[in-house]
Amino acid sequence: MSEVTVTAIEGNRQKLDGGAMFGNAPRSVWSQWIQPDEKNRIPLHCRTMLLEIDGKKILCETGIGAFFEPKLADRYGVFETTHKLLENLAAIHLSDSDIDYVILSHLHFDHAGGLLAAWTGQPEQSLSLLFPKAKYVVGRVAFERAKKPHPRDRASFISGMPELLESSGRLILVDKERHKDVLPHALSFVYTDGHTPGQMHTVATSIPAGGESNVTPHSKIVFAGDLVPGRHWVHLPITMGYDRFPECVIDEKKSFYDQFANKHSWVFYTHDHEVAMSRITCDDKGRYQIYDAVPTPSAFQLSSN
Repeated sequence: MSEVTVTAIEGNRQKLDGGAMFGNAPRSVWSQWIQPDEKNRIPLHCRTMLLEIDGKKILCETGIGAFFEPKLADRYGVFETTHKLLENLAAIHLSDSDIDYVILSHLHFDHAGGLLAAWTGQPEQSLSLLFPKAKYVVGRVAFERAKKPHPRDRASFISGMPELLESSGRLILVDKERHKDVLPHALSFVYTDGHTPGQMHTVATSIPAGGESNVTPHSKIVFAGDLVPGRHWVHLPITMGYDRFPECVIDEKKSFYDQFANKHSWVFYTHDHEVAMSRITCDDKGRYQIYDAVPTPSAFQLSSN
């Protein structure tokens, strides 16, 4: 039996261009969902999913953090200068040294930047990793992409991050659905390539006393990452300008919904500025939409029945 507790932890927020975030959707459409500011930017959260399973504390992603120097922070709309993830962990009486695993869906800076200490203004400051006791879990394909990015997305990665992770001695590269030897049995992974090659989506399953044969769809939660950044991207045709292959994203979302949403599993959103998780359903016109939206849970017990 494995019980799963889910807590949404807010990291640093940012603002990005709405047109870039909604791809080929016109401003007249997406501005009705999220009001842009005077620079055409929309608010985005970089939310992390804290899982507590069998006494282990597992953090899915770390958000963007506060490692950028001021010029880059302004470019990418990061307006908070302190490390909000650490502050919000402290609010629930945890520190980065309490985390056993940090799972990264991919290594774009808005998902992995929170691994790094905040910028201090010192001219000689070098990048340094937080979470000193945690094992860093990354899909092998996504890790190789970060080491050798394509020119189209090179700016999305943090130079030197792969080498820092390797030198820590605590890096786990995952090739398959589950890494049974080192990760809790309640965890598994699915992969998508449309946003970036090898994006790894964590699936946590609350396993009842009767074993896996008695698992119900309600007992699963999946980290949607950048496949479905938030509720406004649930609609199949909505993709981001940052996606590597938008048509692939749409096909992968359909497969993702068939596997999880249509079975009423919970879906966790990292970038939605208001909703942390929801279920997803399909109406009689074939349009997907959310229900049972959860804004910011303090501690969400994943049911095993």
